[in-house]
Amino acid sequence: MTASKTPSATDLAGADTVTLLARIAAALERIAPPDSTRIDFDAADAFVWHPDPDGLIPVPRVNRVEMELLQGIDRVRDLLIENTERFAAGLPANNALLWGARGMGKSSLVKAAHAQAARKNAAAKAAPVKLIEIHREDIDSLPRLMAMLRDAPCRFILFCDDLSFDADDTSYKSLKAVLEGGIEGRPENVIFYATSNRRHLLPRDMMENERSTAINPGEAVEEKVSLSDRFGLWLGFHKCSQDEYLAMIDGYADHFQLKMDRAALHHDALEWATTRGSRSGRTAFQYIQDVAGRLGQKLD
Repeated sequence: MTASKTPSATDLAGADTVTLLARIAAALERIAPPDSTRIDFDAADAFVWHPDPDGLIPVPRVNRVEMELLQGIDRVRDLLIENTERFAAGLPANNALLWGARGMGKSSLVKAAHAQAARKNAAAKAAPVKLIEIHREDIDSLPRLMAMLRDAPCRFILFCDDLSFDADDTSYKSLKAVLEGGIEGRPENVIFYATSNRRHLLPRDMMENERSTAINPGEAVEEKVSLSDRFGLWLGFHKCSQDEYLAMIDGYADHFQLKMDRAALHHDALEWATTRGSRSGRTAFQYIQDVAGRLGQKLD
């Protein structure tokens, strides 16, 4: 009977080294930027960016509103569509900041503009146009996402909804560097669209605090305000008039073929807006949902 061999110190050290190297390799694999060639960009027209670990999650069905239903924003609609289609065609285009009143269709317009540009490129057999949503809290991972997309065979609209920054938040510096000031610059196949209730993305008290405590107040405030300057296209959304609000109601009612007397529809819609203290596209759609539910109709 052969006696079992006791592992030597050298054998144990070698095993520990192999284990350690395997752990180091696994750690490096986790922090390395994902290879864009391994991402199936054909899986969907839209994705959501999730860092740690970095990845793009396909969105099978985008929650969007048809372009013709976006009422009362004709000028900004046309400007964003033109900018988006130029980008999709490989022509120069600007990063866009859509700012202003809540519920007036800022994010809906971005998604509708992407859908229109994507259809146009698909019909022309040009490069696919993909929409990628990045959450506000993940802005500091934006450089890694840009690196992933730089050599991909698609054109990408990066979209951040409700973008703003609070005191002691320095992630805006990552956004500034990526949009214009970084050593590599923004990839040619990437554009950045953001929506915000604030024109300058930073609260007034934050800017005033910078002015009162800085050695050179003007330079401190200028650094904060200059973030908005990285967006070449500023599109303002303002509260709608009563006529514009009712035009939204009519547009939804016609689109969904709601069977309700138009005068009664207008009367109830105005009362609905009054109880909510605002007239907006969001308020109009919420009212239409209520009407459809009461009528027993589905909004297909």
